[in-house]
Amino acid sequence: MPAPASVPTDYWHRLEDGRLQCDLCPRFCKLREGQRGLCYVRGREGDTVVLYSYGRSSGFCIDPIEKKPLNHFLPGTPVLSFGTAGCNLACKFCQNWDMSKSREMDTLAAVAMPATLAGEARRTGCRSVAFTYNDPVIFLEYAVDTAQACAELGVKSVAVSAGYISAAPRQRFFHHMDAANIDLKAFSERFYKQICGGHLQAVLDTLCYIKDETSVWLEVTTLLIPGENDSDAELDAMTAWLREHLGTDVPLHFTAFHPDWKMQDKTRTPAASLKRARRIAMGNGLNYVYTGNVRDAEGGSTYCPGCGLRVIERDRYQLGRWQIDSAGLCCGCGTRIAGVFEGPPGHWGAQCQPLRLS
Repeated sequence: MPAPASVPTDYWHRLEDGRLQCDLCPRFCKLREGQRGLCYVRGREGDTVVLYSYGRSSGFCIDPIEKKPLNHFLPGTPVLSFGTAGCNLACKFCQNWDMSKSREMDTLAAVAMPATLAGEARRTGCRSVAFTYNDPVIFLEYAVDTAQACAELGVKSVAVSAGYISAAPRQRFFHHMDAANIDLKAFSERFYKQICGGHLQAVLDTLCYIKDETSVWLEVTTLLIPGENDSDAELDAMTAWLREHLGTDVPLHFTAFHPDWKMQDKTRTPAASLKRARRIAMGNGLNYVYTGNVRDAEGGSTYCPGCGLRVIERDRYQLGRWQIDSAGLCCGCGTRIAGVFEGPPGHWGAQCQPLRLS
């Protein structure tokens, strides 16, 4: 089945001056005929706002679930990953800018309708499908339909998102997700406004909503950029907020930045900065704190908060010794390890397998 050229969307309303306001995210783009929002994939056609990327992807890959990163959701299993084009933030450091900042619909060369994606995930043995590479909130209708098709076949759905979404669509979107990794880009309004073109509070609202109002398994990632969001004071304030509002068991990933797109002048994140951030977070009582985009066996492994036993050994995306029983309890002291575990871990390892859908 070919992908439609466009599909109508639900979250918009008409303004008094005749423009249509898109209400999907806090940007509230106001559109005249033929205009598109900042995300580029939602725009006005006549008297409605439509989505242009439904059923169209920039490519597919089977990844380890740890690459999302999700360390406490079906460890060791493969996930079918895909994205579209566009984004509703304007992060100067975007690591996937070739897709998220694309203004060429030819980027979306692969066609895959929801039922096809779900069937392919099951055929290839993937336990889940991940909406990733660019932010899935901007293709909400496509993501939700795909998640529903996956659920019918027993395949889980994972959202990798910056969490920049309005209240009503937020409720609909996360109702269909099984797990999410939310990118908390910094803990200052200055950073969000000047570097991302957004606002911090909307992301904090999403984090609280997922934790308090849904059963979605939640993990959080912060990309540390030297001199921008890595000060001791900001890291202390951020991790104290996470403890207070999300609790001590939501995993937090500190990942390393590399110069890209509009931030070529910054240096790579030193491994020492990631380890320092991890110490601060653990000092604030967070039980599961990780370092990423670097080789760090200690920072990549999971430790029991009860007795300190290393219950999941990791070498980047490769799992080693496993000391969690079938009930999700530490084999050393019986403390429950937070997460979604279904018996023994998978053995997909670090491989990333490009996929061409039939």
